[in-house]
Amino acid sequence: MTVQHADKTDLQKLKTLAKALLYMEPEKTEYSPVVIHHPFASSAIVALKDADGSFKIGNILDSQEALHQWQKQMGEIIESADSPIGITIHITKPYLLGFVKYAAPSLSAEDYAKVLADAWIRSESPNNDPNLSRRNILSMFQAADPTVLMDAEERAQLESFDDTVTVYRGVSTSKPGSVKALSWTLDREVAQWFASRYGRQGAVYEAKIDKKHIHALFLGRNESEVIVDPQYLMEVHQVQNMAMDIQEHQQMQ
Repeated sequence: MTVQHADKTDLQKLKTLAKALLYMEPEKTEYSPVVIHHPFASSAIVALKDADGSFKIGNILDSQEALHQWQKQMGEIIESADSPIGITIHITKPYLLGFVKYAAPSLSAEDYAKVLADAWIRSESPNNDPNLSRRNILSMFQAADPTVLMDAEERAQLESFDDTVTVYRGVSTSKPGSVKALSWTLDREVAQWFASRYGRQGAVYEAKIDKKHIHALFLGRNESEVIVDPQYLMEVHQVQNMAMDIQEHQQMQ
């Protein structure tokens, strides 16, 4: 996938793209109306503004009137945005990276890097994005200006790394294919947290990678996250099985 940028960000084109997503039909889930799939709403229960400025609760699945009123409100918010982030801040996590992909030709190189970094950090499980392959996402990072993608502290720390870096990843043992992903961490304790969150009993993997194949370092959220090209990971091996650790702990008690 080749990522192209505009010489100057065309904010109006971004707003047009966002509004096209806004008018998509909400998709029900087994947890609806509390949970739905939509680029601008994760729940069908929304606040609707009356003419007098007061708010009421509406269900955009049950009422076309409520849906159209909500879309009108969101359309006004999109139209009032004065920057790309002013638009993407309202997009729900599962649709963020997809929006960046299609918005890229209307973004300057600087705005593209800013939006990509923000979208990645705010996304949930971006390695498993259903709309983009890992190779697609990697191409997006390779096309981003690293001096904008990372802040000064992140760039300085990445520059200070040895030529070969040790990284870790925590995964569910039920998904071994998720090991060779883009997102790793420099902190083994962070990997342990990911391996055991949501009550899982996963595993922690260690690998090595040459610094030249690390495309970003993000220090936000205290995760010390590195974005790597997974085809260049070396010496990938499991260093901890959380389930076995629990068993051993229980036997010792």
